[in-house]
Amino acid sequence: MSIDESKPPGAESANAVGVPRQVWVVAAAVVVGLGMALLDTTIVNVALDAIARDLHCSLGAIQWVSTVYLLTLAVVIPLAGWSTERFGSRRVWMAAVTVFTAGSALCGAAWSIDALIAFRVLQGIGGGLIMPVGMSLIARASGPERMGRVMSVVGVPMLLVPVLGPVLGGIIVDTISWRWIFYINVVLGAVALTLAARLLPRDPTETTAPPLDRLGLVTLAPGLAAVVFGLSEVQSHGGPTAPAAWGPIVGGAALVVLFVLHARRAPHALIDVRLFRRAPFLAAATTIFFAGAALYGALFVTPLYFQLARGESPLTAGLLVAPQGIGAALAMPLAGRLTDRIGGGIVAATGLFICAAATVPLTLVTGHTPYAWLVVVLLVRGLGIGASLMPTTAAAYATLQRSEIPRATGAISVLQQLGGSIGVTALAVSLQSRTHATGSASRAAAFTAPFTWALALAAIALAAAIVLAVAGRRAARE
Repeated sequence: MSIDESKPPGAESANAVGVPRQVWVVAAAVVVGLGMALLDTTIVNVALDAIARDLHCSLGAIQWVSTVYLLTLAVVIPLAGWSTERFGSRRVWMAAVTVFTAGSALCGAAWSIDALIAFRVLQGIGGGLIMPVGMSLIARASGPERMGRVMSVVGVPMLLVPVLGPVLGGIIVDTISWRWIFYINVVLGAVALTLAARLLPRDPTETTAPPLDRLGLVTLAPGLAAVVFGLSEVQSHGGPTAPAAWGPIVGGAALVVLFVLHARRAPHALIDVRLFRRAPFLAAATTIFFAGAALYGALFVTPLYFQLARGESPLTAGLLVAPQGIGAALAMPLAGRLTDRIGGGIVAATGLFICAAATVPLTLVTGHTPYAWLVVVLLVRGLGIGASLMPTTAAAYATLQRSEIPRATGAISVLQQLGGSIGVTALAVSLQSRTHATGSASRAAAFTAPFTWALALAAIALAAAIVLAVAGRRAARE
């Protein structure tokens, strides 16, 4: 890796003098937009029942409010790398935040379920670009040698927001209106745009970018959308054997395979799959995929345990889950410093071991498990999550040259999206197949299987993180 391509000016002394102010300026400008997009992934689900009543629609129709957003994300994310190379990171970031904010305002003003679904597509177009472009901005500003420390700060709101989303959503729905679930993004979007206009460095007046990989676009984008749609149908139909589920999954997987075959030979593929030939990047990508599945799957199931098995309200359930986010926030600063000092692989493996160990008690929950014990377990699990996700991301970026960051960010974002979708689907299907009993004890027992799935996913992520640690140490010696 050449110094001038992989390190910004002054990187040689970065570890001695700390993180330059300009890096924190870029991170501050981006973090509000990232938090806004992540908040939308969990806050909307709390409001679905209220939306259905207000707009007089069926359960099947209201599910599309979430499904169509996920489908749009899957289509747009692969375009992030090319769009930043073509138009510049700052321009694409501000355009994405503008589109997301406008879509949120229209969603809040929706007069029918059809209008709401259409506006969620617009919102998804902006949301699909916000995460990869924002991460690319941070990665390019910080450089690999500072990525751990920067992500340890930026990652705190990024992990807290999805966990606290149901709490905030419950308060808004109970006290104001479901429409403010979307209107709150208008306020956050205005702040994000103001910060970006004032703090982000301007793009070069002339940008050179390779032509758009059209063949890659027509295979990867619909392929990912079909897989995500199939996974959502698995949940609604109760299993993967329904044709509405496995048909899109198989078809989408075939399109993704065609894209990979094409991208291996294409000079400027939409996502550079050749990066996966590097052992550290492949191990980091695998860890990101399974860690995301374990995290978002458990985030989906844990509030349901408190609501269905223990009879708590959505707001109370959200508050009981909050210690997991607090634990993550406590662990991340230390994990960031250790990542820059000893490498992300070792830190991520330690964090995932803690996460897996803290998931074991969740596989033994009953209808009478003390809340104090569960709060401690979730707090410790949060510590493991905080010490694993961001170090893994930092380890993935540490293998890249600056010119490779935009397209690699698309790959990382796709893996996070698919991992989260598969994790939620696996745990949801496992829960649905075991919820026929009506007694409280039986309902609680039904949650042992999905938590066991979460444990298995965390164990796979741990194995990948161990490989990442070994590969990182080998690469450092070389």
